[in-house]
Amino acid sequence: MERFILIPGRTSRQGCGISQGKFTREYQQETSQVQMCPQDMQRLGLKSGARVRLFNEVGSVIAEVIPAKDGDLPPGVLFVPYGDLSSRLMDSDTHGSGMPTSKGFEVQLEVLSGEGS
Repeated sequence: MERFILIPGRTSRQGCGISQGKFTREYQQETSQVQMCPQDMQRLGLKSGARVRLFNEVGSVIAEVIPAKDGDLPPGVLFVPYGDLSSRLMDSDTHGSGMPTSKGFEVQLEVLSGEGS
């Protein structure tokens, strides 16, 4: 098991695809992948499309890993587009602000398969 910091957010591809609907194959694919820096992928023996489980005290999800563009993510940080996966890992406590903490929370990563599909 490895510990990472998860940063959910909106991708430009996701933003463009929303006009076509959240149930399109493209939108679903975009929101079901986790981006990881290439150095972490290499260290863990992961290829693009490898399956991992991300989990914390809130929930657990399975996702495919894709490499982030060089320099987009430092080692130890993951990016997941806003959607079903990120929502399952976010705590619902808003700390009185009306918004849950949606960035920079810790998750654990378990490698399910190192090879892509």
